[in-house]
Amino acid sequence: MSAVATGSVAWSRRRLAFGRFWRDFRQHRGGMAGLVALAVAVVLALVAPLFIDQSVTSVVSGTGVKWSPPSLAEPFGTDESGRSVLLMVWWGSRTSLLIGFLAALLSIVIGMVVGIAAGHFRGWLGATLMRITDWFLVLPSLITAMVLAAILGGSTFTIIVAIGVTTWPTTARLIRSQTLAVEARPYIERSKALGGGHWHITTRHVLPNVAPLLLASTTLEVASAIVTESTLAFLGVSANKTSWGTMLRASYDFGAATQGAWWYIIIPGLCILAVVMAFTLCGRALEAVLNPRLRKAG
Repeated sequence: MSAVATGSVAWSRRRLAFGRFWRDFRQHRGGMAGLVALAVAVVLALVAPLFIDQSVTSVVSGTGVKWSPPSLAEPFGTDESGRSVLLMVWWGSRTSLLIGFLAALLSIVIGMVVGIAAGHFRGWLGATLMRITDWFLVLPSLITAMVLAAILGGSTFTIIVAIGVTTWPTTARLIRSQTLAVEARPYIERSKALGGGHWHITTRHVLPNVAPLLLASTTLEVASAIVTESTLAFLGVSANKTSWGTMLRASYDFGAATQGAWWYIIIPGLCILAVVMAFTLCGRALEAVLNPRLRKAG
């Protein structure tokens, strides 16, 4: 069979597999609702620079009445400087989502590499990797992230690194257990007997089998990263950019509760809740579709 024909068959199989996946995913109403909400949030964050710019977060740009409640002119009200909360929430979504996605990606990559390596290499290397993982597990991730961010300095990059390098151990243990299950299958022994090396086995056999688990785990990790970023920002460790977490911190610093400015507290909090819930719904739906046991149970 020629290389072109082989590629055509492989592409056809991938298309059929994606079609089955999409058909099963659409049956989960919660997952579809979460996917639509995420699509709206991501699109709004991407198109924000087309309609507004970073000046909406500057204290000198506030032209409205301080602590003005929601109205037709200001649907989400204003803050202590007269800035539009609607525009700040819209612009802040870029920082919150960016840190959430990239921190989760870093966490998943580290957890995947460590988990597969620890499951594949059974000797001293695997044992050492698991001891390192256990050490990170017992550390309080939030406090560790605060310390790292304080040491590295406040920027978007350092916040991403601080969250990513403190949240990977759970993924590593999950991937390790799946790697051990995959490598116990007979075709792995046949591959080794035919001369398959470590790279061939991990990339051609192990990685495709743990990929569905990684996909479902990624959505949950993004939700966790967004919450962690918001918590760090509220505690004063931020990227020096407007985000939903820094808005909550500002509402606390300027006494929004004592001013009766409930909108300045509730609206950023609802944005965090909505996005985290959307990611969680997508993650649960992906897990149900990609996990054969859950699919049979359903």
